[in-house]
Amino acid sequence: MSEIGKRNPDCGIETCGLKTSGTIAYNLKEHQLYEEVIRRGEARLTAHGAIVAETGQHTGRSAKDKFVVRDADTEPHVWWDNNKPMTRQHFDALYADFIAHAAERDLFVQDLVGGADPENNLPTRVITEFAWHSLFIRNLLIRPEPSELASFQPRMTIIDLPSFQADPERHGTRGGTVIAVDLTRLVVLIGGTSYAGEMKKSVFTALNYILPTRGVMPMHCSANEGPDGDTAIFFGLSGTGKTTLSADASRTLIGDDEHGWGPDGVFNFEGGCYAKTIRLSQEAEPEIFATTRRFGTVLENVILDEHGVPDFNDGRLTENTRCAYPLHFIPNASETGRAGHPKNIIMLTADAFGVLPPIAKLTPAQAMYHFLSGYTAKVAGTEKGVTEPEATFSTCFGAPFMPRHPSEYGNLLRELIAAHNVDCWLVNTGWTGGAYGIGNRMPIKATRTLLSAALDGSLAQVRFRTDPHFGFAVPVSMPGIDDAILDPRSTWADKAAYDRQAERLVGMFIENFEKFESHVDASVLGAAPRYRQAAE
Repeated sequence: MSEIGKRNPDCGIETCGLKTSGTIAYNLKEHQLYEEVIRRGEARLTAHGAIVAETGQHTGRSAKDKFVVRDADTEPHVWWDNNKPMTRQHFDALYADFIAHAAERDLFVQDLVGGADPENNLPTRVITEFAWHSLFIRNLLIRPEPSELASFQPRMTIIDLPSFQADPERHGTRGGTVIAVDLTRLVVLIGGTSYAGEMKKSVFTALNYILPTRGVMPMHCSANEGPDGDTAIFFGLSGTGKTTLSADASRTLIGDDEHGWGPDGVFNFEGGCYAKTIRLSQEAEPEIFATTRRFGTVLENVILDEHGVPDFNDGRLTENTRCAYPLHFIPNASETGRAGHPKNIIMLTADAFGVLPPIAKLTPAQAMYHFLSGYTAKVAGTEKGVTEPEATFSTCFGAPFMPRHPSEYGNLLRELIAAHNVDCWLVNTGWTGGAYGIGNRMPIKATRTLLSAALDGSLAQVRFRTDPHFGFAVPVSMPGIDDAILDPRSTWADKAAYDRQAERLVGMFIENFEKFESHVDASVLGAAPRYRQAAE
């Protein structure tokens, strides 16, 4: 056996029943993984030293192929309306077939940790058949100290075999692709997809199941910290600006996607970032752009020009192009991944209907309403069949990763907001002056100016009005901001068209929230938007 595949007798994957006649490479570092990636032809080098891999037909998560094992332990606790069940028998058959499939393959193992809080972390062993997947997850999770690896004891195991094809009849799947999550034994099996993001989201799913029982709030959010120790968290779905807005050179980045909020404050689940790169520019996002030119960064589905330079404007493979890099590639990143209790919560939405203001202050009841709603919008061209803006409501800003009922997370968040007197804001990074196709994207400079004022407390000193539809408080004016942009209706040439669009969006909110009405109290129900005639 070669040195690269040398087994560590104190750290064998035989404990999960997985053996192979090939080599097993444990905890390879970046330069070793690069050698394997190139030798195996899995990816290409860019002109600046990053690697770029293509994920084939799966250029994003396969949400319809994700299953949770339904057994006596998970039955009463999992939100089955949102999570596809898999029987124990189907999972056990799938596990046995994964073991058999891996028996003659080279495997790469990384021993890593989800969660920067030592009291609430999840030691995880990730086994992959691709070297570039091993580098990806090494970038995304937290790396133990070298001295800790010899005694590493995983609580969770992920086996990722893209070449495996599930059998719907034998395994109870929809097709050949499968992401099967066993929350009782903490084992995840990923097959039939090369999209690396499935691994990191599996860790998030497990922590979302485990932590609420400890009074810790798991959150799909980015987080940063100001020079005075004021922490801010940014909830938001993909494309709303979580990564972009939290990468602020004047503040310390805690993390860009997944965090917990516990008794001692906020902590990152990850050790890296997974940023979207479509139309990435050095001018607009210099910190993220710089990571794409570093050795160790993994680019996904990014097109290279004839000189090996990434063309971030080319979305021919997918709009969901990505880069994965360790957190320390961001100059102002936190070394600990931990910070105090948040002073501000930002809920981000990309409103393609052009109705919502660029920023609004929320009461605690309104914050819970919008957290449970999790609104953003898809725009034409981003998905097959989408020809006009479509509302997307993903509860808790991360429904695909929430095993428990949203009310558990919502109530926990509301308790924490009240206990720590947190200010809550809704920020629209979407459209102004009209819906998508007519109006323009909200200027990022205006968004950053308003956010900075919210975070430093100066925005609280300006005059506010009450929005006639949504009831939240909206600034009337703000130094450095065109007053018109603060009143969305005034930016529309056709005011009657705005009114119709606003009524339409209100109706979508009301219809979506019907499923939560029996789980919330009167104050949250009272935070719902109103048709303007009713409000008047």
